[in-house]
Amino acid sequence: MVRISNGSHRVQGGGAFVGCDGGLPSDPLKSAELVEPGSQNGLTNKSPYKVQSMPIPFEICEATIPELQVAMASGRVTSQGVVSAYLARIEAYDRKGPCLNAVIRLNQFVYDAAAALDDERRAGRVRGPMHGVPIILKDNFATSEMPASAGCSALAKLWPRNDAFQVKKMREAGAVILGKASMDDLAETITGTSSLGGQTRNPYDLNRIPGGSSGGSGVAAAVSLAAIAYGTDTAGSIRIPAAYNNLFALRPTKGLSSNRGIIPYSHTHDTAGPLARTVIDLAVGLDVTVGPDPADPRTRGAACRVPSFIGALDAAALKGARLGIVGNFFREADDAEAMGVVEAAVKRLKECGAVTLAIELPTPLEVADGVVWDYEFRSDLADYLAAIPSAPVSSLSEILSQGLFNPKLREQLQHANTSAGEDSPEYRLALARREGIQRELLSIFNLHGLDALAYPTLRSRPPLIGSVSPKTNTSLSAVTGFPAMAIPAGFTSDNLPIGMELLGRPLGDHRLVALAYAYEQAVRPRRSPNTTPPLGASSFSQ
Repeated sequence: MVRISNGSHRVQGGGAFVGCDGGLPSDPLKSAELVEPGSQNGLTNKSPYKVQSMPIPFEICEATIPELQVAMASGRVTSQGVVSAYLARIEAYDRKGPCLNAVIRLNQFVYDAAAALDDERRAGRVRGPMHGVPIILKDNFATSEMPASAGCSALAKLWPRNDAFQVKKMREAGAVILGKASMDDLAETITGTSSLGGQTRNPYDLNRIPGGSSGGSGVAAAVSLAAIAYGTDTAGSIRIPAAYNNLFALRPTKGLSSNRGIIPYSHTHDTAGPLARTVIDLAVGLDVTVGPDPADPRTRGAACRVPSFIGALDAAALKGARLGIVGNFFREADDAEAMGVVEAAVKRLKECGAVTLAIELPTPLEVADGVVWDYEFRSDLADYLAAIPSAPVSSLSEILSQGLFNPKLREQLQHANTSAGEDSPEYRLALARREGIQRELLSIFNLHGLDALAYPTLRSRPPLIGSVSPKTNTSLSAVTGFPAMAIPAGFTSDNLPIGMELLGRPLGDHRLVALAYAYEQAVRPRRSPNTTPPLGASSFSQ
């Protein structure tokens, strides 16, 4: 087990900014005051603690949640020991070594939380499959012990002090909040670049982007910095990093889980959920977060429609499943080899018993007519900030005037700040068009008796850092609110991950997870990045 060298149960520097540009500050209790205006993240190159070398009875790299539970139940390792092992990997690979720059904060109370759950286990109380399991949250989830800054320097001191609804459910299930993952400023883009934390790197090629805006969460899950990581998805921000990091992830049906307490972009389009290395981990992560929130009317009725995702896992689910292969999204791609990887994955689906049909979506580019996020962002953000008395700013206008954000996003943010807004006829027209797209899409499902549509998540392999953002196929789910499952399709000849998406019927989330599980069991598409191998006990001494 790895211990902090000062002997404290607190992670020294926890709750504070971490990253490749330096170590953790020495005073964690002042973490909300660490970023000076105009600075990137206020970090230094000195680490205030050392991870000591101790016997490691359990290998944490690529370990599944069920494997963690078996190890903790047998006494081979405690939750505190698991926390220590993940902290060692963060030290070795996120802050040093390949310098992935995925984790922006650590929870200063993580050992206290793990110790309490260890005590519960010894007393015979196990809350469920998440008991004592460390997880990482995207930096827009509100938590009591850490700020939530949405990756933006202007919000560095934003500390809601209360848990988001999903975080509350995670804690009740026994999850241990290890820290926060970096994200693109305000979830505005998909390159993994934050004015607060800098550039997150893709572990499969350090010169390439990890995807975003949940890029830090994707990398944290991919390289075993936690058991699973949680992200948010407005237009593709969970599924894109899943595709570029060889992960499974689900954008749930809109309303299946609550977004209350998460810094918003668009109440119509926003969703949240886990990114995981395996489908069973994904199912565990979903089961503890979906369900109704009495204070969130968008989840009304969820109590009667939430299945058990673990119970839905079926290795034979692909036999007889009807999948529509969307030809439009293959032809519009920019990367023939990447599309070939997805085509090969479709063949594997057929070999598993799926029935595939060629589908052409009518006028697919008109999906953009149903996008309403730019109309909602300005007011949704202002409403969120207004509910936090200590908020450092009150509006998107203030953020723009202060200039404390990624300067490459100025034009996009100005556009959102001057949009027509929710009182406009343009907004009402877009909402009506969204409902029309939902009806059109559902009619295609019904006409062909489909379980899901299948297509590439993105139109190319992960681009180089600093190049043009990749084109995606993720808007169809984002606009309609239908669930979409990210599945690893395979790798290009230069060992870059490519992802595939399964779009399901409304409330067909459990069916998508079952299909993904059957594919995973037959194909075994998961491949750990070679930049972050398992740590031996001797490697823990820094």
